[in-house]
Amino acid sequence: MTRDADLPDARDGLTRKERVVLWMLGELQKERDGRMVPLPMLYGRVLEHVDMSIAELQEIVARLGARR
Repeated sequence: MTRDADLPDARDGLTRKERVVLWMLGELQKERDGRMVPLPMLYGRVLEHVDMSIAELQEIVARLGARR
């Protein structure tokens, strides 16, 4: 993947990785009938689409305003 994947999109300011995290979070919440999604479950699903470390995922989730 190129460096362009790390650049925010002009439309909404999200990077590709952030967009994948939000998309998978929404999908998992639907599967779990709106219940909270454990971070390891989210990480596994995100890795199916984009390569990132667990620390990077935690940073993205925190930046996007996840609650505990």
